[in-house]
Amino acid sequence: MRSVVIQYLGLIDYMECWALQKKLFDKLITVKTADFVPEYEADAVGQTLLLCEHPHVYTLGKSGKENNLLINSEFMTGIGAEYHRVDRGGDITYHGPGQLVGYPILDLEDLGIGLKDYVHGLEQTIIDTIGRFGIRGERSEGATGVWLAADGKRPLRKIAAIGVRSSHFVTMHGFSLNVKPDMKYFSYINPCGFTDRGVTSMEQELAEGVEMEEVKRLFIAEFEKVFGITTIIKSDR
Repeated sequence: MRSVVIQYLGLIDYMECWALQKKLFDKLITVKTADFVPEYEADAVGQTLLLCEHPHVYTLGKSGKENNLLINSEFMTGIGAEYHRVDRGGDITYHGPGQLVGYPILDLEDLGIGLKDYVHGLEQTIIDTIGRFGIRGERSEGATGVWLAADGKRPLRKIAAIGVRSSHFVTMHGFSLNVKPDMKYFSYINPCGFTDRGVTSMEQELAEGVEMEEVKRLFIAEFEKVFGITTIIKSDR
């Protein structure tokens, strides 16, 4: 059974975390594509899942539209947020404290799956995680991520966003699960480019506090089951 190292990064600047992702991503591709790599070097470059939270930041995917950001730079500075264009798929999204953000750097060929199955697996992991709290997540045709169905009072609403990049079947970027973020930050964008759907969080749906540590613990358990792996916890950067 394959093992994946999990690094807890805590609250970390988005670009600092992106640089770490890129370093791990490039190393894994180099080892995978090299004609010959000494065994000790190959063993030192494993598959990784980075788990963290970010200070307030908006990111726009390579195919996204800038007009889905509804505020100007001066307003953004006033609310303590940053903005970055990034090399993942998808449109605009928000990251902030109270969100569980995960960046898997995985070799999909080594895991025996394709990119579509990988995204499906991330969605399933989140669906199963929030299901442990009594929240029923689902997929929405034509849109990645995890959604909660319209219920007569509220529209279809997103609880987790997914945007990935891959090269040589090695992945980076990943997902964000809204555990208990400040929801007003979503009102400054058209989340993932949608204007007719809502956004929600676990705390909002449950109408009570949710512990991030418990969500992380359950997410890891479901991640192992969905992808058929074991995990090794590493707390330092």
